[in-house]
Amino acid sequence: MRKYEVVFILRPELDEEKNTAVIEKFKDLIVNQGGEIIKLDKWGKRRLAYEVKDVREGFYVVLHINAESKVSSELDRVFKITDEVLRHIIVREEE
Repeated sequence: MRKYEVVFILRPELDEEKNTAVIEKFKDLIVNQGGEIIKLDKWGKRRLAYEVKDVREGFYVVLHINAESKVSSELDRVFKITDEVLRHIIVREEE
């Protein structure tokens, strides 16, 4: 298994309950695909470096995971079709 750092930014207008539901959705996806979550950091609302889809703020979430490459591919696919996610990035960490 490989180590990955996953960062995604949620829309700022979502309430705490909806944020938690979206985060749980991605956590479940990782675990169901055979990956494991090492660490979850909720950075909270932060100002974006530049405007994305007419939005100036976002709710940042950082995940450190161990997973196979198929998990990162599936995670990327689901991020792209989830309306609540403004931006995401999945980076493979060096061993």
